[in-house]
Amino acid sequence: MKKIAIGLLACVALMQARAEDLNWQTDLPKAQAQAKKEDKLVLLDFTGSDWCIWCKRLTRDVFAKDEFAEYAKKNLVLVEVDFPRAKEQSADQKKANQALQEKYKIQGYPTIIVLDKEGKKVGQLGYKDNVKEFIGELDKMKKQA
Repeated sequence: MKKIAIGLLACVALMQARAEDLNWQTDLPKAQAQAKKEDKLVLLDFTGSDWCIWCKRLTRDVFAKDEFAEYAKKNLVLVEVDFPRAKEQSADQKKANQALQEKYKIQGYPTIIVLDKEGKKVGQLGYKDNVKEFIGELDKMKKQA
């Protein structure tokens, strides 16, 4: 009986989403096509991944949590819009990110923009250190979409 219980627990653990398994895209048109196909929201993370302390904290406190990963797998297509200082990016990626920054009038980092499956903005978030609160805000946006 113990072996069966341990086996079931192991299966459940393997089926759960893990934060390191999240697929962060960098191409918004592809992400929007996926969101439309899968009936999900698009989460745009405007970040300075290699220099912005609040961006790093958001990643650590929210995006790196398995609870967020589980929510994201079911409800979100994730897009990183990065403005690094040391990390290399292609000229095309820099241009695309700059265009998104201008379109959504991003003033600081981190800024989270949430789009519905049609690409319409349904909300905006900044830094939060609590994954449950962050997911709660996303759920409110999902209901509006």
